[in-house]
Amino acid sequence: MTTVSMPRRAALAGLATLPLAAGGAQAQAWPNRPIRLVVPFAAGTTTDIFGRALGAALSQAIGQTVVVENRSGAGGNIGAAAVAKSPADGYTILLGTSGTHGVNASLYRDPGFDAVRDFAPVAAFVTTPVVLAVRPELGPADFPAFVELAKRRSQPLTFASAGNGTTGHLSQALLDQKAGTRTIHVPYRSGAQAITDLLSGQVDAMFYHSLPLMQFVQDGKLRLLAGTGARRTRNLPDLPTMQELGLQGFVVEGWWAVYAPAGMPQEIIRRLNAATNAFLQEGSTVEMLRNQGVEGLGGTPEALGERTVAEVAKWREVIRAAGIEPG
Repeated sequence: MTTVSMPRRAALAGLATLPLAAGGAQAQAWPNRPIRLVVPFAAGTTTDIFGRALGAALSQAIGQTVVVENRSGAGGNIGAAAVAKSPADGYTILLGTSGTHGVNASLYRDPGFDAVRDFAPVAAFVTTPVVLAVRPELGPADFPAFVELAKRRSQPLTFASAGNGTTGHLSQALLDQKAGTRTIHVPYRSGAQAITDLLSGQVDAMFYHSLPLMQFVQDGKLRLLAGTGARRTRNLPDLPTMQELGLQGFVVEGWWAVYAPAGMPQEIIRRLNAATNAFLQEGSTVEMLRNQGVEGLGGTPEALGERTVAEVAKWREVIRAAGIEPG
């Protein structure tokens, strides 16, 4: 659990006393009972870890218990749909992801909700790019050499991923579109299984979050060739981005954000937004997130709304161009 300094404790506690403007007696009394934070993935996952850290911070900030509820399934759709159908009274919120509020709108025929229409954006939380990893035995020492190999090989290079529609899968699809390569996607049930087969040479390459790969990189068993972020990450300052390597528009980032059911009073949204931003600005939070391989986002509800619209549109085009059939 993140330790909060006394000055920050006072600031967070002060958020709970902020007055709520006109919006009805219900909004003015909020919160007078526990709040449910739905995490749309299983306990122990990255999303769950982030959700529990956020829930603890919100509890302290607003002076009411925030209970994390794991509702997993269908790539996060089950939990997200449950929140979309909940009363917009400030007592049910969601830790959404780049999947639930970006990719899934095109990856599923019917996710059970509209990522834009059915939610009120509250605050962006954290983000992380993925990295391109290969075994040194494959040969290429840098990304241009990797692309050259992919184009000249008679047998297409194979890319492992943690499953259909993951950031790894979509990065592989975007690589083919942007670099003119022709590679084969090999989905696994988990990232751990995919890494195992990458290490053994069963597959040639993998786009994945850097943290689970770093021990293998340090041991010389894997080589990183590029990152997919909009900019280089603090943890890997020497690793070039795809855009730096000439693939303009190649940005793939996993991200998490707080959403509420559409129609939630703006006064409540503003308080949750302020509490989330305060948590992200705490020094111990920054350190904790970096140890997890991610960086804080924060910002206004309006900025998150714009991000959501842009991500839904972006992945609709990528998925269509890749010929990925919605399930």
